[in-house]
Parts: sequence; C-alpha cells; structure tokens
Amino acid sequence: MTKAELKEFLDAKVLEYNHPKFLEDDPLQIPHIFSRKEDIEISAFLTATIAWGNRKSIINNATRLMDLMGHTPYDFVMNHSEEDLERLSPFVHRTFNGIDLVYFVASLQNIYKNHGGLETIFTQHQTKDSMQPAISKFKEVFFELPHQSRTQKHVSDPNKGSAAKRINMFLRWMVRDNSTGVDFSLWKGIDPAKLSCPLDVHSGNVARKLKLLKRKQNDARALQELDKNLRKLDATDPVKYDFALFGLGVFERF
Repeated sequence: MTKAELKEFLDAKVLEYNHPKFLEDDPLQIPHIFSRKEDIEISAFLTATIAWGNRKSIINNATRLMDLMGHTPYDFVMNHSEEDLERLSPFVHRTFNGIDLVYFVASLQNIYKNHGGLETIFTQHQTKDSMQPAISKFKEVFFELPHQSRTQKHVSDPNKGSAAKRINMFLRWMVRDNSTGVDFSLWKGIDPAKLSCPLDVHSGNVARKLKLLKRKQNDARALQELDKNLRKLDATDPVKYDFALFGLGVFERF
C-alpha cells in the first residue's frame, strides 16, 4: 500500500471501531458508569492497571473492584477506613493482588491530597511533544510512600525501556476527543498530538504487517518508531489509530 492508501484504510477502520459499540466488550465501559470527574479518573486508572489478559476477566474484576469501593471510587480513596481496606485484601487479578490494591488506594489519596490529582501530575510534567517523561515522573510520585517492591511492577516507566501500554491507554481515555462517546476528553491541558499508542501484542503485530513498525520487541524504542509513523498519518490525533490496529488484530485476526 502507498502512504495514501494506508491512511485511507486505517481511517476507515478508525471510523468502524471508534464507536460506542466498541465499549460493549472493552474495559473502558467501567469509567463510563460514572459522571463525576474524579470517579472517572480513578476508575479508569484502576481499570487500566489491571487491563492485561482476557478482556472478559478484566471487565469482571474491574466491576468487582468498583463494587468493593461502593461505586464511589473517589470518596473511597479519600475517606476509607481500615475496615474498608480489609475488604480489598482478597482482590486478585493475575499478579495484581490485595497488597498492591491497598497501596494504590493510599497512593491515590496522597496524589489527590498533596499533588492536585492525577490530571495535575501528567499535565505539569508533559513535554512539548511527548507524554512519556510525564509517565516516568508519575511513577516516581506514585511510589513516594512506603511500599512493597512487588507493587512497583504494576506501574511502567518509559525511562526503563517500557512501552507503558496501560498508562498510555489510560491517557488516551482521559485526553482524546469524546465526540463519538468512547474516550472522555476530560483533561483539556494535554494536546492529543502528544499521546502514544497503547502498544501491545495485537497492535504491535498489525503495525508490523502494515510496515508501521520494524522493531520486534514491544518496548519504548518500538513505541517511538510507531509514534513517528502514526504522526505521519495524523499529526493532530495519532493515537486514534489505536482503534484501527487493535480492531484489526483482535476482531479481524488481521
């Protein structure tokens, strides 16, 4: 395919998948339950954190997590008791367990009390053309409280070579245009042009087949390569192509 043909093909797939029906089988349906800004942010962040593995399992466990938080995640984070935290102890999603969850709640409380909230951290530490340094700074802030080392693996760091798929996905949810009712466009201080594609096995494999990506590992260097090529197709909203790459990989076995 020529560049023009590739853009036409992928733009058509974006229109197909960037649609409310996409939410029926996607973890992004969880934050759509809420209307309060902080509830959306916290439910989205926690859902993105456990968004690996079987999507049905992700949705079921994220739903259970919202149940445990009384369907008021912000109020739970800010006003929980020790007894409330004990209810979280049995929670498990793959390698993310109650120890990790209890720390996440404590850290989120610290972020909203002392750092102005999730949006403030990412907005303040963005650079002129990337969110990756902000993700790295976010991890630093997130783990400034005493914690077990095991919990650190659940927040990725681009400076350590990670593609940071789940946080890039979370940022897409918070920042991208919401005209189709899929993403939220909740954080106005971040330009969608700075977002990076949530690079995983599906989007990576499709990107390689379409010659958007040569690097074999799905790491930070691969993300830089994919970013560069997606921005050639749409410099203002490159991460919209996540819908095309993911849809082609998951739904069409491209």
